[in-house]
Amino acid sequence: MTVVDTAGTTGAVEGGGRPAAPAGRAVPLRLALPAAALAGVALLLAFPPYGVWWLAPVGVALLAVAVHRRRLRAGFGLGTVAGLVLFLPMLSWTNLYTGNLPWLLLSGLQATYLGLLGLGVALTSPLVDRWRWSWPLVSGVLWVAQEALRDRTPFGGFPWGRLAFSQGDSPMLRLAAYGGAPLVTFGVAVVGGLLVVAVWRPWRRLPVAGRLRGVAFVAGAVALALLGLLVPVGAAGPDGGTAQVAIVQGNVPRMGLDFNAQRQAVLDNHVNATIALARQVAAGEAEQPDLVVWPENSSDVDPTRSASAGRAISAAADAIGAPILVGAVLLGPGEGQVRNAGLVWLPQTGLDGSQQYVKRHPVPFAEYVPLRGIARMVSKEVDRIRNDFVAGTEPGVLRVGGVTLGDVICFEVAYDGVVRDTVTGGAQVLVVQTNNATFNVAEAEQQLAMVRLRAVEHGRESLMASTVGVSGFVGADGRVTGATGFNTRAVVTRQMHLGETRTVATRVGVWPELALLAMAVAALAAATLVRRRPLPGVGTATAGDPADAEER
Repeated sequence: MTVVDTAGTTGAVEGGGRPAAPAGRAVPLRLALPAAALAGVALLLAFPPYGVWWLAPVGVALLAVAVHRRRLRAGFGLGTVAGLVLFLPMLSWTNLYTGNLPWLLLSGLQATYLGLLGLGVALTSPLVDRWRWSWPLVSGVLWVAQEALRDRTPFGGFPWGRLAFSQGDSPMLRLAAYGGAPLVTFGVAVVGGLLVVAVWRPWRRLPVAGRLRGVAFVAGAVALALLGLLVPVGAAGPDGGTAQVAIVQGNVPRMGLDFNAQRQAVLDNHVNATIALARQVAAGEAEQPDLVVWPENSSDVDPTRSASAGRAISAAADAIGAPILVGAVLLGPGEGQVRNAGLVWLPQTGLDGSQQYVKRHPVPFAEYVPLRGIARMVSKEVDRIRNDFVAGTEPGVLRVGGVTLGDVICFEVAYDGVVRDTVTGGAQVLVVQTNNATFNVAEAEQQLAMVRLRAVEHGRESLMASTVGVSGFVGADGRVTGATGFNTRAVVTRQMHLGETRTVATRVGVWPELALLAMAVAALAAATLVRRRPLPGVGTATAGDPADAEER
């Protein structure tokens, strides 16, 4: 049996042989390549600092149009093109102070996952040609599968750039309360699938009823995008009470990798800003906080071993009369090892040794170097990391006074399980301690978008405390208040409601993602069978609906 190759040649499908390209006409390569690039641009603009959230489903649709009915290797190549256009500028903050190699390697790695997505979309082309109604569903589950793989591999994954994190101002953000980030990604990709079904068929050639179907697909996409407006969010526990919380953003003398050479100055900045807040409280110019939060790396001088650092933090805690959550780097436990930790420092009594969180997900090649000998062969820059950060083992559930905090550090906010574990452990508010001094404002805003999703996902008011910004508070409905400027000293305070109830997403955990992954596996398996054993009307030159027949 012969089929029409998407490149305009013919190929045979033989028993046990390599599957041929799907039958039917694909978008010409001269248009497919720009479509893939435009998909990357649309996806990029959906994320902060641009925040044009509705371009995310447009990007999904453009990529689908580019790879539909193509051979698998072409689907992989076009998906990779879209990934490079997305990730090279999105992750450009990684090369500000480290050179181009880490940026290029990380961006290229992330782009290959979109390449695999493009391969998957190409693979399922005969399936969605046969059952057009399945196109949005297949699109949704494939995007979730791609992100699930990218979020976990290699070395624990890198979830930056998930579709869900682009939806901070979108009604679809509210879906997070029922299925977390995977459900939001699924919703965005389904909308994109509806759009591509609407534009793929030549509706102008159909009778009026057929044209109305095209309009119905577009209307369905818009309706689904707005569906989140009907989802109630933002309800904290009715009896949780409130707490007055202050974020101290002490700033650093200089941005860049020499941050570590400024350890004492950074600590002094946070101490002095806290003491200045205490003076404002004493003068009646500011509310007395129940808790003060300092960011990650606010004390890179280990205050458990440095008496002077401990005295400085104690002076700040005594002056403000409230516990301080300190972001500290602790030496040990072994030679050449350190820990990234959140410490509770009490007024009058000092360090509360029973309340401590050690970062559970250190960043590979930034906080520790896996396969150091091999990595050094690629770049000797890995030797900048002299000490490897050791991962903690317990969720960041800290009980400070009458408040239970869910503490996560820096990039950990991107990982579903790390955040959820604090809420199931009893966290009433979420705290993200971060250090953006080696990045830029775009990276900080991308991270704040993740905090917004987590707040909605778990129904918890949240905050992000950064050394240099952006810091701020996030309501349980995802709205940001008190956002600070970048590369400046600032102190912001707010009364936070303490959440007690659990959202559906918190209760069901990973199960929505697993269900969507099972559907993705089923779709890929079915598509493989269809490509090898075409169903009647599939894989032949006459397959498809009347519109496709006219198109051929």
